[in-house]
Amino acid sequence: MSKKYKLLDECIELNRHKLFRIQALKDFSNVKNNDIGGYVESEKNLSQYGNCWVSGNAKVYGNAKAYGNAWICGNAWIFDNAEVSGDAKVSGSAKIFGNVWIGGYAEIYGNAKVSGNVEVSDDTKIYGDAKIYGKAWICGESEIFGYTGKIKE
Repeated sequence: MSKKYKLLDECIELNRHKLFRIQALKDFSNVKNNDIGGYVESEKNLSQYGNCWVSGNAKVYGNAKAYGNAWICGNAWIFDNAEVSGDAKVSGSAKIFGNVWIGGYAEIYGNAKVSGNVEVSDDTKIYGDAKIYGKAWICGESEIFGYTGKIKE
């Protein structure tokens, strides 16, 4: 199988990690040949198989992995030992870290943070300013959101 992306020379430093911008080498899913993607620390962070992709200013680093048909986009960060797989999508300014596994059709977006030993799957949506941490298993058609703004009376 030929590679679907390459690491570019363009890089940034983040938390003592050197991340490289990626570029598509062929068409797949909604990605076109030569499209510029987000940032990864190494090819270990983003599978060359399936339709997974990192776009925008999204970052995947450390021991984190994106594979299957997972999409990491916007300004999302995936790091530590986190894994995003299946048809899951992480976007906005979401941060996924620790020993988290995201799979199925789960969506994490907004300013949501998921950390610790958490598993998120199925059609779960976590968004807004929600924070999930510790040891949790969230599945089914769950919807978890947080709001830190003032409520109008």
